[in-house]
Amino acid sequence: MKTDARRIRHVAMAVGALALTSVTVTGAVSPGAAAGASTAGSPSPVRQQTQRIATSTLGKDLQVTLTAVRSTRDQLAATVDLATFVQVKGEWRLQDRTRVGQKDSWFWFPLTGSRAVCEFSTASAAPQRIRVSLLVTPSIGCSPVHRFHVENGKIVTG
Repeated sequence: MKTDARRIRHVAMAVGALALTSVTVTGAVSPGAAAGASTAGSPSPVRQQTQRIATSTLGKDLQVTLTAVRSTRDQLAATVDLATFVQVKGEWRLQDRTRVGQKDSWFWFPLTGSRAVCEFSTASAAPQRIRVSLLVTPSIGCSPVHRFHVENGKIVTG
């Protein structure tokens, strides 16, 4: 009886942990193949954990997002992607993407916490300016401000 109760509790905890994890599949998957399934001779897609940490919509046709991408080499590290999306026929389509800071230069847990974004400001007037400051750690505080602007549909540093 105790063994069955423990087994049920362990399964419930595992299912609960999976439900709390936001996982997206990156890499190409052949049409008709299930995500995570591998075909003979081809590597399975790499799974990366991501979390959107901020979004700003400018007007009706431009959206700016910050996404934390957990490192596959160091589970404590993360990369931050800044992306712009444009509205095309009622759907948001990726326009451009760049990195905030260096690859794997952020800490995953502070980035995905409740006070991760110190500053995220966008401006709809041309040039569309973007300012980003993120929490490095609670003891260190916020990062310096990273400045970007959108020029001819491309994200430009500065």
